Amino acid sequence: MQPNRLALAMLLGTFSCSSYAFDRVTGAPFASRSPVYAQHGMAATSQPLATQVALDILKAGGSAVDAAIAANATLGLVEPTGCGIGGDLFAIVWDANTQQLHGLNASGRSPKSLTLADFERLGLEYIPPYGPLPVSVPGAVDGWFELHQKFGQLPMDKILAPAIDYAENGFVVSDLIAFYLDKSVARIGQYPGFKETFMADGNMPKAGEVFRNPGLAYSYKLLAKEGRDGFYRGEIAQRIDKYMQEQGGYLSYHDLAAHRSEWITPVSINYRGIDVWELPPPGQGIAALQILKMLEGYDLAAMGRTSADYVHAFVEAKKLAFADRAKFYADPDFADVPVTELISANYADKRRKLIGATAAPAVAAGNPALLHGDTIYLTTADAAGNMVSLIQSNYRGMGSGMTPPGLGFVLQDRGQLFSLTPGQANSYAPGKRPFHTIIPAFATKNGKPWLSFGVMGGATQPQAHAQIIINLIDFGMNLQEAGDAPRILHTGSSQPTGQVMNRGGVVSLESGFPYQTKRDLMLKGHTLQESLGAYGGYQAIEWDAANQVYRGASESRKDGHAAGY
Repeated sequence: MQPNRLALAMLLGTFSCSSYAFDRVTGAPFASRSPVYAQHGMAATSQPLATQVALDILKAGGSAVDAAIAANATLGLVEPTGCGIGGDLFAIVWDANTQQLHGLNASGRSPKSLTLADFERLGLEYIPPYGPLPVSVPGAVDGWFELHQKFGQLPMDKILAPAIDYAENGFVVSDLIAFYLDKSVARIGQYPGFKETFMADGNMPKAGEVFRNPGLAYSYKLLAKEGRDGFYRGEIAQRIDKYMQEQGGYLSYHDLAAHRSEWITPVSINYRGIDVWELPPPGQGIAALQILKMLEGYDLAAMGRTSADYVHAFVEAKKLAFADRAKFYADPDFADVPVTELISANYADKRRKLIGATAAPAVAAGNPALLHGDTIYLTTADAAGNMVSLIQSNYRGMGSGMTPPGLGFVLQDRGQLFSLTPGQANSYAPGKRPFHTIIPAFATKNGKPWLSFGVMGGATQPQAHAQIIINLIDFGMNLQEAGDAPRILHTGSSQPTGQVMNRGGVVSLESGFPYQTKRDLMLKGHTLQESLGAYGGYQAIEWDAANQVYRGASESRKDGHAAGY
């Protein structure tokens, strides 16, 4: 590295050139690329085809919501390893007309006919990850139509047309998706309907091959023609009901027919002058707010992004937030979740005092007033200033393995995230929404939109949300650098499903952290371990009010693509 470049990087914070950025304190490089700029519209998704579809919808006069639905439908085809209409959806929408944020909880509930006593009779301590038992109502389709009714511009048949075309005529499978498709066979390939849908010739599609999904095209056509009732009260619901009965499952036509999404109010904390917004439980979004509020009491910029002091403070704050997550986060229709107190400054002050100089082997939840999921995240923005932050998932990759024949998708296994221990906030109950890992995020400045962003990947998500904000605000990175910078990941915290941390968990540092930092962390009592592929996937759109332009960024660890016009 040239000395003058290093000096400039250290003086200005970070400096991008070619494919590298340089850390503010150490000057150490990490792989990055430039943000994308556009005036009229922007889309950032985990697959290039989905991003192109979103831009086409925007150019055709569609709103940011129309583009998000079209992109999500395309992702359900080209990235079935992370999402699909068998799963759930959450979204945060900035409405330029009213200058307000709207939150949507489009997650489904457990079957009414399945009880806690049924699990006890089967002798289960935890809900299994695959098969009929973890299946809950898929909420994504209802989420699409709720979003469209409130903010859509184009008709739904036009919005779904690109995904239908790709499903009928085929798309080229990428290396990453081919890898995860192949891994799915050993887990769920034995379930009826799966191989018929994804392995018509007896093999999973390989990288570079063209794959078609006529069953999904058929389902999308039904939605375009019949609306949400085509899924929840029509042929699709009937076929799901029949299939689940054949598999000994509990999800029924009546569960699907009773489903409705819920518009909810996002909640926020102020972090160094920026309002960071998340959705309240049953999701885990407020864990990111709790982490940020605790860390606001430290001079993180002075510590340095790759220092042991910063990593230690971050990990210990995460442990405390996740202890509360394990105890309190649940469906608010069934549990009194003290959201206001959990994200308050006073509560953060109390929790911060519990962070010591060494790693805590165990932490208890406070008393405020009372992990391997694959996901897609996308964000869109239109010329009118509307912005969408949307996340959607089947959980555990392709979901439960339950694949109703001829429909082209797998039903989710989100119900695995219930606890089977009676009396807990997240204990299983009929008609209840499970604790959720998928979370969209948003940030505003002085009441105006600034950032729509999210990170995919189970329990990685709130940790990465906090790191993105810290990278932008404390460490002065640009939008792309903030996502590309090496991440901190802590695993082993107590869980809403009943597991309890008693040995401090494990810290994983992505490549880019110095050896001395790792050594110092071990001296502080942390257990370090390499983690392969668990650091999440990032998309973001930033509104530059001064120049009246959008900036876009997308994950360099996956197939992510940000583009605008």
